[in-house]
Amino acid sequence: MYNKISIGKKGEDEALRVLKKNGYRIIERNYRCRYGEVDLIARDGDTIVFVEVKTRGGDRFGPPQQSVDLRKQRHIISVSHTYLAHHALADCPVRFDVVSVELRDGRYSTEIIRDAFGDEG
Repeated sequence: MYNKISIGKKGEDEALRVLKKNGYRIIERNYRCRYGEVDLIARDGDTIVFVEVKTRGGDRFGPPQQSVDLRKQRHIISVSHTYLAHHALADCPVRFDVVSVELRDGRYSTEIIRDAFGDEG
């Protein structure tokens, strides 16, 4: 049986693989600042994409993306503002995606939810 950290790491690795396959260019992984952390930062064309990866090993708590609530969205938006300012990217188009990864019987089911939430901060 997998533990929570192991499932999260495997899910993030799977999300990375799927994003690359879909043309995303990964520029940061586990970016941290004083406001917290975002799982992945990528480029999709000219757009900077902040990606939250949610992984579940079963459906006991509902679909993974359901856990990206308004509080979590605001947290990611705060982190994004710091990243954009620090890298002089304030004028770049920005998007927030969620990658939902479910692991069942050793197989992955992955969904990229583009533009999962807008800039509300």
